[in-house]
This record gives sequence, C-alpha cells and structure tokens, in this order.
Amino acid sequence: MTESNQKLRMMIVTALFAAIIGVLAQVTIPLPLVPITGQTLAIGLAATILGARYGTVSVLVYLGLGAVGVPVFSSMSGGLGSLFGPTGGFLFGFIPAAFIIGFYLEKTSFTVRNAIIANLIGMIITLVFGTVWLKFIAEIPWQAAFMGGFAPFIPVGIIKAALAASIGIAVRKRLKSASLLYVANH
Repeated sequence: MTESNQKLRMMIVTALFAAIIGVLAQVTIPLPLVPITGQTLAIGLAATILGARYGTVSVLVYLGLGAVGVPVFSSMSGGLGSLFGPTGGFLFGFIPAAFIIGFYLEKTSFTVRNAIIANLIGMIITLVFGTVWLKFIAEIPWQAAFMGGFAPFIPVGIIKAALAASIGIAVRKRLKSASLLYVANH
C-alpha cells in the first residue's frame, strides 16, 4: 500500500472517530450542572485506538463540526455558545486529554494496563479543564465547581476509562491485523 493510500485511510478512520464522538455525546445522564455523557468514553476510544496524532485530530474535527453549528455536542447541541458556555471547558479539555492518552500509550505500549492508566490521566485532565472553566464562566465558588464539575464524574469516569482501555486495545489489534489502521513504529 502506498503512503498516500495509508494517509487517506487514516483520514477516513479519523473522520469516523469524530462521528463516533458525536454519536456517543448523545448518550446522556442529566445532572444539575454538567451531564454525564458518552463523549469521554469516545475520546478515550479514539486516543487509545488511533494514538496521539490521529486521536487528537479526531477530537479537533469533532469540535470544529460542533463550533460551526452541527449538533454533535450533548443534547444535539452545537455552535459557539456550547463551546463557550458552562460546559465548554470539558470540550476544550478533550484536546489535551486525547493527546496525552495517545502519547502515553505510544511512549509505553498499547496494553490494557497502560491504556487504563492513560485513560485515567485523560479523565483527570478533562475534569480539571471543565471544573476550572465552570468556576469562572458560571461565577461559582471553587467548592461548588468541584462538586458540580469534578466529584460526581470520578466513579463513572473510572468505569469509562476501563471500558475505553479494554475495548480500545481490542479494536486497535483487530484494525491493525485487518490493515485498516496505519501506525508507524507501533
């Protein structure tokens, strides 16, 4: 397979993961300030399967689609109001989270154990971004921001990290064996 075919294949897979993030964003459990969504699971899957570069690009494509108004964010929302509203910090936090998850796995190895560690780190990054953003945008005290934007997400975040790790590593192996995933040196 030529290099241009490999790049095209990775662009298609990356776009597919942007769509998967948008679909899983619609899986929502409402909470008072910030809902629990499937977005973070999808971010973990994208980064675990695609690595730092393509995982991050899939998040950027997803955020770009949402920014221009495509209803890919939770509750079928989109637009700059969603990006810069109270939950925007979580959305922006997906960028470094995806990069760090993929980077960690590329620098260690793509095993379920390492993927769980990477996804837990990604969860914390997302929650920190979201909580700090929520505090300032909603103009609420730190304790309220922590209780509304961090604490309730820890138990479900651990479960999502384990799911993203185990499913992501299994899917990555299958995609590689089917020559549907191009990964240099990994």
